[in-house]
Parts: sequence; structure tokens; C-alpha cells
Amino acid sequence: MFGLFKKKSEVEVLQAKYEKLMAQWHELSSINRAESDKKYAEAEEILQKIVALKE
Repeated sequence: MFGLFKKKSEVEVLQAKYEKLMAQWHELSSINRAESDKKYAEAEEILQKIVALKE
């Protein structure tokens, strides 16, 4: 209850975006390969940001 108004850190926000993009990538992988590749590229960019922030 006390964490109700706690803001998420930048890393937590980026991890949520990464997970969402990877889910979209997985769904598109069997439907539309080009869009799937775009989602994967976006997810990789976010992953690089996460790694940079953790260092």
C-alpha cells in the first residue's frame, strides 16, 4: 500500500517496454516477417539502453 504512489525507475519502464515489444515480435513472427523484424530491432535498442543504464 505504501508503494502505491512510488514512481517506476527508468530501467523498470524500459524493461516493461522491452517485454511488450518481445511479445509483439513473437506474435508477428508467424504472420508478418517484416513487421516482426522491426519489432525485434526496436526491442534490441531498448535492451541496449537498459544495459547502459545498469552499468
